[in-house]
Amino acid sequence: MRCPACGELNSHVVDSRTAQQGRAIRRRRECLACGKRFTTYETLEEEELMVVKSDNRREIFDRNKLLRGLQLACTKRPVSMDQLHEQVDRVVYFVSSLNLREVPSEQIGEFVIRELRKLDEVAYVRFASVYREFKDRNEFMEELQQLDRDRQPSDQQFSIPFNNAE
Repeated sequence: MRCPACGELNSHVVDSRTAQQGRAIRRRRECLACGKRFTTYETLEEEELMVVKSDNRREIFDRNKLLRGLQLACTKRPVSMDQLHEQVDRVVYFVSSLNLREVPSEQIGEFVIRELRKLDEVAYVRFASVYREFKDRNEFMEELQQLDRDRQPSDQQFSIPFNNAE
C-alpha cells in the first residue's frame, strides 16, 4: 500500500478490526519512511452489480451516488455522516443479499425510503418527493398524511387512562 504522504510502498499494520458490519477489515498503517499513519479497508472483490433504471437503461451500482442523494435529502438535518454511511452500508448489504447481477432501481429506492423514514422523517419526505417524482402538491400532501397516519397509534394499540378525580 502506497503512503498517501510520501508515496513509499513499505508500511506496517498498527491495528486491524472489522468494519462495515463485518464485510471489511479496517487496517491502520504506519509508513516506514515518513511515519505518517493512514487507514485502509480490505473488502471482498465482488462482481459489479447493475441497476436497471425505469427506462431499462443499466448503470453500475454506485454507493457514492447513493451517498450524495442521502446527503442532499439530509441537508440541514440532525443526521451525521456516520449515520449516512451506515445507511449506505445497509443498502449495499440489502442489494448484495439479493444475489442478483441486476437489480431494479425501484427495489433499491423503496428500501432506501423505508430505511430513511426510520432515520429522519423530513429527509424521508425530501427523498421520496424526488424518487417518486411527485407531480403536484396533492401527491406531496398525500405522502405527508400517510406519514401522519402511520405515526398516530390506533385506539386498539393502547389507551391513555384519564382520571378526573381530585
